[in-house]
Amino acid sequence: MKLIFAVFKPFKLDEVREALTEIGITGMTVTEVKGFGRQKGHTELYRGAEYVVDFLPKVQIMAACPDGLIDIATETIRNAANTGKIGDGKIFVMPLEEVVRIRTGETGEGAL
Repeated sequence: MKLIFAVFKPFKLDEVREALTEIGITGMTVTEVKGFGRQKGHTELYRGAEYVVDFLPKVQIMAACPDGLIDIATETIRNAANTGKIGDGKIFVMPLEEVVRIRTGETGEGAL
């Protein structure tokens, strides 16, 4: 099992969720986050004063995935979140040692 963290532009959330649901990944945790990478933020004008916005709004999803779905899941997220512009985001994949369903005590991939 693996844990996928993906950070991308907020307006792409519905597309990513729908695409993941289509390949069989139905559970995920979504968090509104702020951050920057190569994009380095941008400047805005407010009441005549210019100021720098260092941290841009992003959405982070976290989803547990069976090993057999990792490649298709990362490709699905990449395709759904892609705008072709700077700041599209990142996908991180990490090993996941154990999953336990709280209600039933079920463990492993069956708990996903």
